[in-house]
Amino acid sequence: MKIEISRPTESDLSKLGVKNWDIWTCEPSKFNWIYSDRETCYILEGKVTVTTDTQTVSFGPGDMVVFPKGLACVWEVLESVRKHYLFG
Repeated sequence: MKIEISRPTESDLSKLGVKNWDIWTCEPSKFNWIYSDRETCYILEGKVTVTTDTQTVSFGPGDMVVFPKGLACVWEVLESVRKHYLFG
């Protein structure tokens, strides 16, 4: 299972309807997480590092991140994060 990161264009965001997705926020912290469903998120603010058994990724504003269903990881929120997200 691999976390995918991309840099979508405004056109891509519009086609996906990202601005209509829910918003999640989190203060700096570190926690374990397991994805019960696939999540796609678009980072508006903040800086995060996520570590799995096979990879460590960092992302921030302007990044689109896809987490596969069943992924177990550790989130480290380095700077308060605000993101749009969609499960499924």
